[in-house]
Amino acid sequence: MWMSTLARVTRPVLQRGTSAMACQALRAGGRPRRPAGPLPYCLTLMQLRGQHTLGSAALPLARHSVRQVRALDEERIMEVEWEDGGHSLYPFTWLRDNCQCPLCTLESAQARKLLMSGLDINTGVDIVEVTNDNKVSIVWPDQHTSVFDAEWLKKRCFSDAARQAMREELFINKRYYWDSKLHIPTADYQEVLHDDKAALAWLLALRRVGIVYLKGAPAERGQVARLAQRIGYLRLTFYGHTWQVQDKPMANNVAYTSGGLSLHSDYPALHFAPGSICAACVCDAVGAVSALHHPGGGGGESEVVDGFHMAEQLQREDPEAFRTLSSLQVDFTDTGMDYCDFLLQSKKSIIEVSSTGRVERINFNNATRDSVLDVPLQQVQPFYRSLRAYVDTMNRPENVVTYRMMPGDIVTFDNWRLLHGRRPYVSKPDRLRHLEGAYLDWDEVMSRLRILRNSVHGNI
Repeated sequence: MWMSTLARVTRPVLQRGTSAMACQALRAGGRPRRPAGPLPYCLTLMQLRGQHTLGSAALPLARHSVRQVRALDEERIMEVEWEDGGHSLYPFTWLRDNCQCPLCTLESAQARKLLMSGLDINTGVDIVEVTNDNKVSIVWPDQHTSVFDAEWLKKRCFSDAARQAMREELFINKRYYWDSKLHIPTADYQEVLHDDKAALAWLLALRRVGIVYLKGAPAERGQVARLAQRIGYLRLTFYGHTWQVQDKPMANNVAYTSGGLSLHSDYPALHFAPGSICAACVCDAVGAVSALHHPGGGGGESEVVDGFHMAEQLQREDPEAFRTLSSLQVDFTDTGMDYCDFLLQSKKSIIEVSSTGRVERINFNNATRDSVLDVPLQQVQPFYRSLRAYVDTMNRPENVVTYRMMPGDIVTFDNWRLLHGRRPYVSKPDRLRHLEGAYLDWDEVMSRLRILRNSVHGNI
């Protein structure tokens, strides 16, 4: 029986801790994105070239005790001194806003009941003290009492390090960048469906690496829907809940031909493009012996590149091109008839960056890039030069991973990060290459990841 290397080596994956641990560099073909401060945990890809495994760097469990608290009335801040000597500061207004008592919080939904209109944003405090069970108690001027658990407060400290740790815990923003040396992390389809630890390892790898291969699925339609149900629900688009990638007459999408597909992301014509893609091989083009990597044969090989890594390379090698692609808005369009008729239009930067300059999304599909180019005349040529520089970076052989899908294989990947393509193949009427695909949004994926993490390792 195939044992999921992902599930086997990620035990335990995420353990609660507060001391910082630097992530080890990827061995052979990948590397972590430069660290952005202390993290509450970190994964390490192990033996990436040889065994396709994902490991974890566990942190020790730590509990926090309060030594003393005091109110800084002039600043309207409560100071907590911890037994380890550290200090944390909490604004009075924030503490009152987040009172955990049943009058202020609906515990069953973990939702705030206290209305903003009822919050005194200039409140003071009457009493702050440490209780016998090491919680922090606050009595407010209206004699309402709030009690806070020490761990709850510690995790919500306003220091830069604590905020970064919480951000990473909630959103898992740290990525591992890779190039052509990557051996795609691989897991067993049935284990992912039925074992929470295997499913957690799969989604963690999908988030960190951006692509995971699943093997052992039945070579028939319906498997991407089963996989999506493991997470939540499918993303419905104009191409349906699932879509069949085959060579079709009068194709309404260039994917539905036997021609080559240049590296692209799916659906930039939507203002909110699908976050992740699942594609299952029902029938391959050549009927070769199953193998993850098969450089020869009758065509139809899949190609992927790490779009975030390529954006980083572009920024380093051609800063002006990076600035152009991350600032100019480009038009995308898609029109046709499938699940229903559609005529889509959107404007997006090809490289989306956050307010802090971190690359968050790649939007590029040359087939649906519109002939409408709504930029000033003098920026047209710089745009083309910049886009060509980015595409040339992506197409360098040292950056592209090539693999062949065989019946029973499913590939899952991050559509906001990876660009994928396909080599042309010979379409045979008696053996049509057939992939079934489906979309999921990152909100659903991350929701399931957090639930699985809590189920496997406890609520962190």
